[in-house]
Amino acid sequence: MTLNELYKDLDYVNHSREKRAYYAQLIVDNPDAMRHVLEILFMVDDPRSNRAGWLAEFAIKEDVTIILPHLDYFTSHMHTVYQDSALRPVAKICEYLTTAYYKYEHPETKKKLLSNHKNHITECGFDWLITDQKVAVKAYTMSTLFYLGTEIDWIHPELQRIMEDGYHTGSAAFKARCRHVNKWIKKFNKLQS
Repeated sequence: MTLNELYKDLDYVNHSREKRAYYAQLIVDNPDAMRHVLEILFMVDDPRSNRAGWLAEFAIKEDVTIILPHLDYFTSHMHTVYQDSALRPVAKICEYLTTAYYKYEHPETKKKLLSNHKNHITECGFDWLITDQKVAVKAYTMSTLFYLGTEIDWIHPELQRIMEDGYHTGSAAFKARCRHVNKWIKKFNKLQS
C-alpha cells in the first residue's frame, strides 16, 4: 500500500467502529503501511490527519508491535498534533505503549521503547495535562504518566500536583480518572516501601 493509496482510502474511513476496524486490519496485515499512516497523521493541518489517527489507534490496539519500528518517528512528531480528533488517538497510543511496557512487560516493547521515547512521551503528556485539552486526552495521559512514573521517580509527585490543581474545576470524568490514578500511585508507593 503506497502513501497515495492510503491517503485516498482515508476518505472511506469514518467514525464507525466497523470502518475503522476494517482499515486497521489492513494495516495489521501489512505492517509496513504503518509508516504511511503516521506520515498522514502528522500532516496536522490536513483533514485526513484525524482519520489516520483513528486507524493507527485501532491497528496498534490489535498489535502494538506494528508501531515499534516507528517509535523514533512517532515520538519525535507527536508534539505537532493539535486537532482534538487526532490528538486523542495519539494519547491513546501512548497509553497502549506504556501499558504494554510496564503492565504486561511485553518483551518486544521492553526492548524497543527507549528512554528517549519515554522522555518525549512524558514531555508531551505533561504539556497535554496543563493545556486546554479534552478529558479523553487527559485521562489517557494520566494513565500513561502513572506507568512512566513507576520508573521515573519525579513523575508521580508532579502528576499528583497537576491532578490536584485541576480537580476542583475538572469534569466528572476528569475527577474520576484522578481518583483512579491516585489509588494506583498509593498502591505503587505502598509496594515500594
